[in-house]
Amino acid sequence: MTAKPDSSKMEYRYLGPTGLRVSVVSWGNWVNNANDQLTVDSVKFCLEHGINFFDTANCYNQGTSEIFLGKSLKKYAKREDVVIATKVRFNEGELSAEAIERECNASLKRLDTTYIDLYIIHRYDYKHPYEETMKALDKLVKEGKVKAL
Repeated sequence: MTAKPDSSKMEYRYLGPTGLRVSVVSWGNWVNNANDQLTVDSVKFCLEHGINFFDTANCYNQGTSEIFLGKSLKKYAKREDVVIATKVRFNEGELSAEAIERECNASLKRLDTTYIDLYIIHRYDYKHPYEETMKALDKLVKEGKVKAL
């Protein structure tokens, strides 16, 4: 059973120039990934209260948080009705082009989606040139794997 976020209970704003319309409250999936059922129940509650913006990261609980979030959203929402943000950085290769591509593909698989709405650099990487990082991120946008950075 899918449920569209109840917009009568929430205020929304556009996230800068991205075109993404997000609830002013987002749900972060770092601590709340203790188990699959807790995530399912939390996501359902969020959707019932108009929250459409869900945030996680590739490194939270070794990727398990992305898996739990993806399953929960599949159960209760249509993909086009939610905004998913995830992050990259705390992984082998940090923000190298190879690592970014690998980690994005892994996040897509764990989240069980074809695109990420907002892909966030979790922290600056002093080991790799920022040009390499930005080219890799731009490539993901051009490939349709990421909507906004």
